[in-house]
Amino acid sequence: MTGFGEASAQIGGIHYAVELRSLNNKYFKATIRLPEEIGALEAELESALRKQFGRGSIVLTVRTHPSFATASHRINEAAIVTYLEHLETVKSKTSDQTVHIDITALLSLPGVLEPAVDVQTQLSAAREATTKLLDEAAGRLVAMRLTEGAVIAEDLERQSSRIRQCLETIRQRAPRVVEEYELRLKTRIEELLVKAELKVEQQDLLREVGVFAEKSDISEEVTRLAAHLDQAAQIVAAPDGDPAGRTLDFLAQELLREANTIASKSNDAEISRAIVEVKGAIDRIKEQVQNIE
Repeated sequence: MTGFGEASAQIGGIHYAVELRSLNNKYFKATIRLPEEIGALEAELESALRKQFGRGSIVLTVRTHPSFATASHRINEAAIVTYLEHLETVKSKTSDQTVHIDITALLSLPGVLEPAVDVQTQLSAAREATTKLLDEAAGRLVAMRLTEGAVIAEDLERQSSRIRQCLETIRQRAPRVVEEYELRLKTRIEELLVKAELKVEQQDLLREVGVFAEKSDISEEVTRLAAHLDQAAQIVAAPDGDPAGRTLDFLAQELLREANTIASKSNDAEISRAIVEVKGAIDRIKEQVQNIE
């Protein structure tokens, strides 16, 4: 979800510059920095950002030069006359010393300089300019994010392939676990019975093996884990471009849940080693999906 985009243009005597920065975030968060004179556009620009982005910390910065506070202003002569009259009144109450007036300081007094253009007219022009430039900047940011997304998609595919290889190992190993358990159990019982000069019924032995087989059955978990991988691959390959980060985040949690269940049911060293690799790949997937919108 990281990226940067910018756009600028000279419109109506004002130079507009729009910058967009995107950082990872589980949710959508917008930070908007505008010149004071066009602060009323903040809600509109946030709404526009929400339409463009579904996830991430988005920082929008708009700069204008010259600023609205100094561009296209006129002098309010009535205000100057009023200030001068006040100064004359103050002078008459003091000594007869000569009073020097700094024109620059006089122009900085409140109400002396007024915008030559109506505030609403300025705001309307700024709305049109910033909206257009925001679309351009967003396009460049999205292009950068798509480049990063292609790299992430490759890594997700590598981790998925790694998990599938481990699942194949688990599938092949799982039936042998029950067979080996039956053999160990039978051998152990025979050793004990020889010492005690007793005999065990075959059906009792089969019942015990059946209980073990049911408790250690991981076929459903392996199937669900593979199905989650298939669904994640379909989401990554989808051409619609809809936000998929949260869905992939949920699938990663489900992958880990199934892997933990397999680990808890497994009583075999080879399967345990495979699950350790699976969980390592899932952790990598969980990290990467945080970078996906």
